[in-house]
Amino acid sequence: MVYGVDICYSIASFLQQLSYAIKDSLMALICSSNSPSVRPLSWKRPVTESTANGAVKRPKDAMNKPKVHPLPDDAPSNNVKKIEENTKPKEEESGHTDASFDLSNKANPGLKVNKKRPAMLVIPGNSAGEAAFEEKKRDDRFEKVLEVEGNAFCLFSKKGGSRHAMEDGYGTINATISDSQLAFFGVYDGHGGRAAVDYVSDNLGKNIISQISQMEKGEKQLEMAIKAGYLTTDEEFISQELSSGACAATALILKGELYVANAGDCRIVISQNGVATALTIDHSASREDERTRIENSGGFVSCNYGSVWRVQDSLAVSRAFGDILLKKWVISEPEISKVQLTGDHAFLVMASDGLWNKVSNQEAVDYVLQHDISMKTCRELVELSWSRGSRDDITVMLIDLQKIVQLAS
Repeated sequence: MVYGVDICYSIASFLQQLSYAIKDSLMALICSSNSPSVRPLSWKRPVTESTANGAVKRPKDAMNKPKVHPLPDDAPSNNVKKIEENTKPKEEESGHTDASFDLSNKANPGLKVNKKRPAMLVIPGNSAGEAAFEEKKRDDRFEKVLEVEGNAFCLFSKKGGSRHAMEDGYGTINATISDSQLAFFGVYDGHGGRAAVDYVSDNLGKNIISQISQMEKGEKQLEMAIKAGYLTTDEEFISQELSSGACAATALILKGELYVANAGDCRIVISQNGVATALTIDHSASREDERTRIENSGGFVSCNYGSVWRVQDSLAVSRAFGDILLKKWVISEPEISKVQLTGDHAFLVMASDGLWNKVSNQEAVDYVLQHDISMKTCRELVELSWSRGSRDDITVMLIDLQKIVQLAS
């Protein structure tokens, strides 16, 4: 009985809906017969005609044509900018900044490059046009390596096995400060993209030299200028609101004195009578003093992934340029040390952590002593680290300190 009642209600409901549908169809038919022309509905805005109440008349063809706003001659469109960016040579991925110098030709110093490559760094504050090193460079895009060789230094850089772009960089600058020759070298290791390492490569040396040229005479003034150059570079990059970061180690030689600075885990090692001494201390999250500083600033350091300590469960280094989201704890203030150069100081080994993760300080110095300060030695140190399993980007720079001093004098 219950099922019979349900069936009756269902049939009645169906007949009611059918009657409504028939009624709607008849009304639509009547309306269409009374209208001379009915256009189909469209998502497009109808074309309006000019009327007395101010309606705007637009040609029908204008519906499908975009508005074109003329640009000034010196302002290319965004599309042009994107095309130019996408068509830049891929060799920029290696993104190293350099300036080459030649003391023997003070009137016209410059780069000597055996393969075409756009210059990325202009020597600042060098009004006398003096230079310190004659530089030759080879960029092998297929192998993702960079070779740079000068009179007093050489560099070899190799891309790691990861899929991201090469994130190491370097810089060399020469300038004249108070009639004295200044030589600057930097090795940089980026993370999270190329933006930070490119900016640091282009600007850190310039900012340091600019600060030195403005400083007053006095003790510790040069160290303060180096620190100001680091902080200024970081502030300028952070203002761009980009998310990548970069570590740095720099060496500055002026009047027979060596000033080294670092922020992050790039390292500088000096050979004195064949003994290796690290002039910089890596800023890793595992350092107790760095952990204390971070915790006092409201952050934390953890070791939740393997054996690597990280700031805020994220970054393994505690100091770097950039890293805007961690800037409260990951600072760019460098640690600086000074060495009075003597005849016992032979050379520097400057390298990114891709080398130091697999090769010890003394081992690197011993290898150079057994061979020489050359491109071949740089390359073999990189390959030694690679053979031991390093798949990070690796950059090694060797600097002949005695030759630098001779050139400067």
